[in-house]
Amino acid sequence: MLTVEEALQKILAEVNVLEEETVPIMEALGQVLAEDIVSNINVPPLDNSAMDGFAVRSEDTRGANEKAPITLKVTDTVVAGGISKKEVVPGTAIRIMTGAPIPSGADSVVQFEDTDDQKNKDASSNQRPGQVSIFAETKPGQNIRLAGEDIAQGKTTLKKGTVIRPQEIGLMASAGRSQVKVIRRPVVAILSTGDELVELDKPLPEGKIHDSNAYSIAGLVKRYGGIPRMLGIARDNEKELVKKLKQVQDADVLLTTGGVSMGDYDMVKDILARDGEMVFWKVRVKPGKPLAFGKIKGKDRNGKAKSIPHLGLPGNVTSCMVSFELFVRPALLKMMGKQNLAKPSIDVIIEDTIKNNAGRRIYDRAIIEKRNGHYYARLTGPQGSGILSSMSLANGLVIIPEDTKRVNKGDTVQALMLDWNEEVNI
Repeated sequence: MLTVEEALQKILAEVNVLEEETVPIMEALGQVLAEDIVSNINVPPLDNSAMDGFAVRSEDTRGANEKAPITLKVTDTVVAGGISKKEVVPGTAIRIMTGAPIPSGADSVVQFEDTDDQKNKDASSNQRPGQVSIFAETKPGQNIRLAGEDIAQGKTTLKKGTVIRPQEIGLMASAGRSQVKVIRRPVVAILSTGDELVELDKPLPEGKIHDSNAYSIAGLVKRYGGIPRMLGIARDNEKELVKKLKQVQDADVLLTTGGVSMGDYDMVKDILARDGEMVFWKVRVKPGKPLAFGKIKGKDRNGKAKSIPHLGLPGNVTSCMVSFELFVRPALLKMMGKQNLAKPSIDVIIEDTIKNNAGRRIYDRAIIEKRNGHYYARLTGPQGSGILSSMSLANGLVIIPEDTKRVNKGDTVQALMLDWNEEVNI
């Protein structure tokens, strides 16, 4: 039986970074840049004011204070998006709003709070006095944002390999980019197996259950940036399963749920071994020991033959989700060109006693909280592999190593954080 690390290494060895695509920037969130972003403009395009105030010559404000203000003639008003055609000459000032270009002749901006304009700022332009009293000195460059200080023309703004977040979308928009070249998202085919499963919104006969696995897994695929393609349910007969598997032809990954344990009707691993290639079956982990991995035959977008990685996830709902987090998520991230594949982990003080009689690595669902500078973890309740509510309540998975027979309350263990972003170095 493989260790978690051995199984993951075999999976990652069989998946490759996908090809590039060009998409609108608003569709690129979470994807990886496949090109350097070089701006052909300065942002901001001109020197502009960082404050509402008056554009002045700093030497005209020398010695100004509240007891001995300096009075300047106001010759114009300029707002963001406008341009003043007047020059700031000795003894004059131009009223200026935040973001407005700095008029010719000015080298600083004195904010309204350091003038007597506060009492006049709500007055209409024809009611304002034609002069302003300055109560503070300014220095050259004060309250001025320089052209290109955010994005410089001709410079690389974002590097190839960058993961696109909202702030990167904003930077590209600032530079005038509406589309961007990225590593495309993997298309993930999801197939549930089992005679016991019933589609949602269908009557639920006695002894049957709704197919929750497909929806949990599709949600995880979307969460980590993939495109889920739900194929429905294949019954426990070989003919129907083979027919469903033929619908996977152009997907990048196939995920099946159920059909990989020791039951008489658990056929997925057998068909995989016969019609594709079985790489391994069973991992030394709890929950999720019956995990199958292999490849099936498919075709790419151009009709050329290719191998499609296939992960046969356990049928039990919690085992299915934990297996996804441990094995599928890193594979999808690698396919999207991401470098950081590890789930964020922290040390936690356990508040339960946990026995490990299975000789496997345990991933128990837990609620993790920070108190007094330390992280504490308590189990969500019963940890049965069919208890999906244990995943819903959890924000982390506490790890009990294979060779650890018992963890006592108060011991320190490691935990994987389910809801922390792996793009951030914690």
